[in-house]
Amino acid sequence: MIQKQTLYRSEENKRGIPLSGGGELPLSRPLVMGILNVTPDSFSDGGKFVGSKEAIKQGLKMIDEGADIVDIGGESSRPGAMPVSAEEEQKRIIPVIEGIRKKSNIPISIDSYRGATVRIAIEAGANIINDISALAYDKGMAAVAIETDAPVILMHMQGSPEQMQKSPNYIDCVGEIDSFFEERIKFCMNAGIEINKLILDPGIGFGKRLSDNLEIMSQLSTFKKHDLPLLIGASRKSFISMLNPSGSKTDDRLGGSIAAAVIAVTNGADIIRAHDVRETVEALKITQAVRGSK
Repeated sequence: MIQKQTLYRSEENKRGIPLSGGGELPLSRPLVMGILNVTPDSFSDGGKFVGSKEAIKQGLKMIDEGADIVDIGGESSRPGAMPVSAEEEQKRIIPVIEGIRKKSNIPISIDSYRGATVRIAIEAGANIINDISALAYDKGMAAVAIETDAPVILMHMQGSPEQMQKSPNYIDCVGEIDSFFEERIKFCMNAGIEINKLILDPGIGFGKRLSDNLEIMSQLSTFKKHDLPLLIGASRKSFISMLNPSGSKTDDRLGGSIAAAVIAVTNGADIIRAHDVRETVEALKITQAVRGSK
């Protein structure tokens, strides 16, 4: 177990997350991270923004709709997805990062578990590392995080995208994820990554059963003991259609996605990763206004 005092940031550092390249991401209200998959096979929007022009246009649209962060990925991590080469991943994302950066100074996160891709992405203008493996797949990723001075999103996943949904199993889902976070926080600190650069993501839908996803959503406050920003990505996930089996396409799961976002923020989430930015921003403004009126 990590000593309790190492899990808490000072009051001064609670103001925001320092970004690579300077600046800070304020946490005075819930933030919305817009999802931009530059892939042909992502579970919801795969194939929609494969071309750089289309992807840049979508990124700028999300910014206009109120996104606080744009999360760009070049390899699908949907259940059953197969990896692509680092070269292909970089070919997909770098022009998009550069194109958005020319038009906006919005924080950009790079959704990748490859250190080489992350380094190039940050050189192109990205500010945040979003690693589904929590720095475990690429042994050099921690060094890249230190070198680029970028904050890191540590996500929990049982297994790998190719097989994570085949037979996920937990005795105590929330407890096991919490232990995982403790181990990864300790790893990062031992590697020299400052604790105020860490963001936690319990990985909704990544090696999780329906019951696990619901348990995570209802017990998010468990992870707040680490005193680190908490990110939730439930947008359009399959558990929504399990609860409401209407046969609708993934991009029709808006109601469930909004409900999940509001519940997550109410239970302690700081950042919501979303496909539907405008609607999510509106929902969270109302949520925050009501919470602030108490």
